Amino acid sequence: MDCLFCQRFTSGDIAEANAHAVSFADGYPVAAGHTLVVPRRHLASVFDLEAEEYAALWALVAAVRARLAASMGVCGFTVGVNDGGADGGPRARQGDPAARVTWATHVGACAGWCRSRRRTGGGERARAG
Repeated sequence: MDCLFCQRFTSGDIAEANAHAVSFADGYPVAAGHTLVVPRRHLASVFDLEAEEYAALWALVAAVRARLAASMGVCGFTVGVNDGGADGGPRARQGDPAARVTWATHVGACAGWCRSRRRTGGGERARAG
């Protein structure tokens, strides 16, 4: 089993799941709470999902967001879609050819904390990171 995501599915290391998608903590997080939401079906593009699968994927993203908001007290989120197999993840970017994935469709959600308030050009704004 070469697929890193399938290895996570079969290990039982799943945070949330529904009929068409699963979520788990990112193995190479860029922020606390970094969670991946992955369709159960291997695809190169999120746009190749059937309507029911697409809806289930985004419903699970919403569930992950709710869990992180409740458990981490964050003020915002960054949600990104990896679409296509070109990226391969952090290990691939570091030159590990075994880390290349041919189907990289997944959604990543990261929490952002309000660290400080600062005066910027005429107004207050929260800075998340």
